[in-house]
Amino acid sequence: MTRSGQKILRPLVILSIAQLIGWGTVSFLAVISHEIGADLGLDISTIFAGTTVFYIAMGTCAPFLSGTFRRFGARQVMICGTVIAACGLGLLSSCHSPITYFLAWLILGVAGSATLTTPAHILLNEIAGRDAGRAIATLMLVTGLYGTVFWPLTSILTAQLGWRGTCVTYAAVLLVICLPLYIFGLPRSSKIDRVNPAPDSQLVRPNDRTFVLIVTAIALNAFVTFGFSAILIELLKAEGLSASNAIAFGSALGILQISARGLNIVVGKRWDGLTMGIASSAILFLSLIVLLVAHGSILAIVAFLALYGLGSGALAVARSTIPLVFYDKSDFAKALSRIALPLNWISAISPPLLISLMTNFGSSAVLIVSAACSCASIVALAFLANQRPFREAIPTP
Repeated sequence: MTRSGQKILRPLVILSIAQLIGWGTVSFLAVISHEIGADLGLDISTIFAGTTVFYIAMGTCAPFLSGTFRRFGARQVMICGTVIAACGLGLLSSCHSPITYFLAWLILGVAGSATLTTPAHILLNEIAGRDAGRAIATLMLVTGLYGTVFWPLTSILTAQLGWRGTCVTYAAVLLVICLPLYIFGLPRSSKIDRVNPAPDSQLVRPNDRTFVLIVTAIALNAFVTFGFSAILIELLKAEGLSASNAIAFGSALGILQISARGLNIVVGKRWDGLTMGIASSAILFLSLIVLLVAHGSILAIVAFLALYGLGSGALAVARSTIPLVFYDKSDFAKALSRIALPLNWISAISPPLLISLMTNFGSSAVLIVSAACSCASIVALAFLANQRPFREAIPTP
């Protein structure tokens, strides 16, 4: 193993454990939404609106944290965010009204902007710079298993402790496991240099052409993948599958997406984030066309799921590795923080928009709009490829 590989291994293990726990502890609505709704006297749609508040708060806060990341380093921000997340879960466990319920999700969203995904990727970039791509892919491979681990665990805990007790337990897990991991397990020297960026570094401005193209490409693909993560079962049913088959087929998608994230690790030495983004976007577009053209065919549905799982899984990694191609350490933190705003807002609005489109106009309308978004993303990435910086190779010490 190279020196840079040894340097990043321990933080990668720490972040993999903490991110798996972090995402797992806020994913419980997929399992216990009915229990929470019955207790609070709210319908399911209102309960799930909590995640909308979560993503909007997470995206809104992210750009304001970019300076904090550069000044103090991601480690310090994640330590503070973990304490806030535990407070949010504690408030959620004691809520008895819609106001406190949504306030708890607002606090969790603020905490998520400081602890989940973006800060972890920033920290890996602080340690490894542009060599962080494979580490980010590895981290996302592990993080993608949060549902596999925490959904059954949530069900067991709720049966024993109730949903309120489960929230308290998860708050304790954050404080007892994640907080010490961040404090004692992550390197203190990961802080980014506080002085001005190097003269040849790109400035991340909202009107910067490169940044606009990156945000456009990522947001358009995210509109499809985040939306489909919520409506996939209903889409498959609209394509002719029975409810049980739709669930079975949809469950298999997670395995394909995890496999695609693993593929990023294998090809990471040869392909940078931009190349992977273009290839995975093309696969995503092809999957939508297959399902649109061969409407209702079982073979087409299988082909769609295989292609879609590969494309969407790889895109999940590309969202964080594309900026590595263009930005150095301090600019990467700023870029990733600003990208989080549209990305998380898209996470909040795309599911209701796509389900409304399918309800009113059918599954073909969803596929046409999604294919158009995917195609536009490929165009943005193609323009972005012309902006790719050329750098001399720097020998590894």
